[in-house]
Amino acid sequence: MIRNAIGSLMGLIGAAAVVWSPFRAWYDGRPGRDYRIEELFSGSGVTTDPPALPGSLLLPMLFAALLVLVAVLRRSRPLMAVAGVVVLGVAVLWMVRQGQAAGGLSVGADGQGLGDGLATAFGAGALLLLAAAVMRGRRRRPRRHDRDLDLDPLARPPAAQYEPWGPADRT
Repeated sequence: MIRNAIGSLMGLIGAAAVVWSPFRAWYDGRPGRDYRIEELFSGSGVTTDPPALPGSLLLPMLFAALLVLVAVLRRSRPLMAVAGVVVLGVAVLWMVRQGQAAGGLSVGADGQGLGDGLATAFGAGALLLLAAAVMRGRRRRPRRHDRDLDLDPLARPPAAQYEPWGPADRT
């Protein structure tokens, strides 16, 4: 139970960072909300005209945060991991497209190059994967049949109890 609580807390912190990352600078002081989702998948590369907010990189990040919330509510390790993979996938795909459009990526201390919004997205994606690893997930409740098989063979109920139609008439 404590592992689920710690993993859920880590996941919620990661989800907050994921939603916050598009509002930070990703490259050359330009925030992630200024990049279109279509630019990640088109051959034209990254453009300079800003999109509407729902068409920006905020949308896949919100989707990942929603996956985290569902994963916390359902205590689902796979959903938490999928959310982390979505965030990391968007960040890596963005880096590939930005590198193609700019002819390379740079890191600068003066606000030029890769920004802290991208670093936040990578850190949040890694935190979500770590949260999935920490979480224990749901416990499977033993069914009646499983409990009976664990008993001592002499204490096991008769096989006729397992027949769905009841004991067979042998007259």
